[in-house]
Amino acid sequence: MKRFEHEYPANRASRPPGDPVFVRAPEASSAASETDCDVLIVGGGINGCGIARDLAGRGWRVVLCEKDDLAAHTSSSSTKLIHGGLRYLEYYEFSLVRKALQEREVLLKSAPHIMWPLRFVMPHDPSMRPAWMIRMGLFMYDHLARREVLPGSRSVDLRKHPAGKPLKSAFKRGFVYSDGWVDDARLVVLNALDARERGAEVLTRTRCVSAQRSADAWTAVLEGPDGRRNVRARAVVNAAGPWAEAFLRGVARSARDEALATRHLRLVKGSHIVVPRVFAHDHAYIFQNPDKRIIFAIPYQDEFTLIGTTDIELPGDDPGAAHISDDEIDYLCTQASRYFEKPIQPSDVVWTYSGVRPLLDDASGDPSAVTRDYLLESNIAAAPLLSVWGGKITTFRKLAEDAADEVGRMLGDARKPWTEGAFLAGGDLSEWVGATSRTSRPDDDFERFVAEVKKRHPWLDAGVARRLARAYGARVAEVIGDAASMGDLGPAIAPGLHERELRYLQNEEWACSGDDVLWRRSKLGLHYTRDQREQVHAWMQVHQSDKEEVHAAVT
Repeated sequence: MKRFEHEYPANRASRPPGDPVFVRAPEASSAASETDCDVLIVGGGINGCGIARDLAGRGWRVVLCEKDDLAAHTSSSSTKLIHGGLRYLEYYEFSLVRKALQEREVLLKSAPHIMWPLRFVMPHDPSMRPAWMIRMGLFMYDHLARREVLPGSRSVDLRKHPAGKPLKSAFKRGFVYSDGWVDDARLVVLNALDARERGAEVLTRTRCVSAQRSADAWTAVLEGPDGRRNVRARAVVNAAGPWAEAFLRGVARSARDEALATRHLRLVKGSHIVVPRVFAHDHAYIFQNPDKRIIFAIPYQDEFTLIGTTDIELPGDDPGAAHISDDEIDYLCTQASRYFEKPIQPSDVVWTYSGVRPLLDDASGDPSAVTRDYLLESNIAAAPLLSVWGGKITTFRKLAEDAADEVGRMLGDARKPWTEGAFLAGGDLSEWVGATSRTSRPDDDFERFVAEVKKRHPWLDAGVARRLARAYGARVAEVIGDAASMGDLGPAIAPGLHERELRYLQNEEWACSGDDVLWRRSKLGLHYTRDQREQVHAWMQVHQSDKEEVHAAVT
C-alpha cells in the first residue's frame, strides 16, 4: 500500500495530513470587539482545554484561544495511551508513574466511548533486561496505585498464547500487563465541549498576537476569522505547549519590562508509522530495543497496526514543521522486525504522523530520559500568569485540577475541584445502559451502549452505528437527531459519512476543514481513497464559506 502523506492537489501540496486548512478571515473591522473575563487561556491542546473545562466548572469566566484547530499538533500526535509509563521506572520517576497510574481508571470511567482498557504483551529478550527486573517492575506497576477495573500482570508462554503467533519463534516467554487506549484528539474536543457547556468561550483559528500585563489585568489582542478583538483578563494561563516559551518571549509583555520567560523547553519529536494489520488478536506489544528504548505495536482502526515512537531532538525552532524522516521510518521498521516473523518494510507504511513533546530542559543527554512530568510556574509580580511546562496526556486532568487550584489561589478565591469522577462530554451512558458499579468494566458498558444504539435505531447501518457510538458516546442522539432512515442523514459525502454528521461537526465541534474531520475528529482519512478524501475536503470548503457568509451578514 502506498503512503498518502503527500497525496494532495496543488493548492495543498506542501501540507501534510493533520495540518489545518486555514479559513481565510474577513477583514477586521476598525473597532475591535472587547471581552472581559477572569482567565484567558492560550493554547487549545489537551492541557489548555482541560484547564478551561476545570475553571469553567468552578464558575470562572474563561476565554480560550487556539491559533489552529483543537489538538492540531502535539495532542493529536501521541501514542494514544492512557498509561503509567512502565519505562519511566528505570529513571526512578516513581512519583510520575504513581500519579499516572492513579489517573488511568479515573479517565477510563469518564469517557468509555473514546478510552478503553488494553492488554500489553512484552516478549522477553534476555539480551535486553533480565526477567527478574521485568517482574519487579511489573509488580511495582501493579501496586503503586489502586486498581478496580484493570487486571494485573502475569507471565505467559508465547508458544501457547495467541500473542506469540505473529512473533519469531525465538520468543518463548512474555509478560502481560494492563494500561489503556485513548483517541487523543477526541479527548481534547470533549474537554472543549464540556468547557463551553459550562460557560467558557472557545475560539479556534484565533491567535493571541499580543498580551500586555499591568498591575491588575492583562489586555490581549486576539486575531481570528472574525477579525481582531480585545480581551481584558484578570489572569493568563500559558498552555501553548511547544510554543509556551515563545509566547513568553515574543507575545506577552509587561509594563515593568521584567523577563517573563525563566525556563527553557526541550523539543523532542516523536514519530509513528501505520501499516496494514500485522496481527489479528486484541493485545498490543511493547518491544525492548538494543538502544534501551521501547516501541509499541498497537491494534489501530481495525485494519491497521500503529508502531511508535521515536525520540529525536527537534532541529530548528518551528514545532509546527515536524515530520517523520526516512531514518525514523527505517528505525521503527527495523525494531519491529526484530520481533515479528514477517518483517515490516518502509513500503508497508500507509500513514505517518509526528508530534513535538515540550519537555522541560533538565540537561539530560538522552531525550528518552527527560522527565515527562509537568511543572506549573506562577508569576504574581503583577496580574497573575500561570505557565504550563511539560506534561503527558494521561495526567492532563490532574494537571488541570492543580492549575485551577493555583489560578484560584492567585486570584484570591479558592474554589473546590470537581472533575474527579465527572464524565466528559458523551461519557455518561447511564441513560442508555442504566447505572453501573465502580468496578464494572467501562468497555463492557460501551458494548451494551452500542447494542442499545442499534436497538433504538435498527435502520442504522451496523458499521455506522458503531462508529458514531465510538466517536460521540451519549451525544450520538444529537448527531442522529430525528432521523428515521439512512436517507434522513443526508447524502453520503464519503462512505459512512453523511451530511448531517458533517454539519454537526461544523456547528458543534469547531470543524472547519476536511483535515479537521478526517484526521482529528475521526481517522476516516485512513479508510478512504484519495478521491473520497477530496470529496470531504470540497464539502467542508463550500459549506464553511457559506457559514462565513451567513455569519458576516448577521454581524
